[in-house]
Amino acid sequence: MLRVSGAYPAGMANPPKRKVTGGRVTPKGTRPVGEQFLPPEAKVSPIWVPILLFTLLGAGTVLIIINYLGWIPGGTSNWWLLGGLGLILGGVITATQLH
Repeated sequence: MLRVSGAYPAGMANPPKRKVTGGRVTPKGTRPVGEQFLPPEAKVSPIWVPILLFTLLGAGTVLIIINYLGWIPGGTSNWWLLGGLGLILGGVITATQLH
């Protein structure tokens, strides 16, 4: 039976310790913002981007709901559902552009 001392069996050498050299962790020129570090050239989206995002998502959701409730003149149609899904997709695509 092998005798184990620590994490390695008897007769095996422990691995060499890692030598950690000091140095900069974050890129030079960054500044702390809360718990994140942002570079000085960080982009900020204009105010209309989140407004457009939530408008498209809300309009698509409302269009799908009123189609299912039958409140659209002319009756329910799959085209209204596709239009609602298209608006929601537009909101998701807009969300990818938000900084």
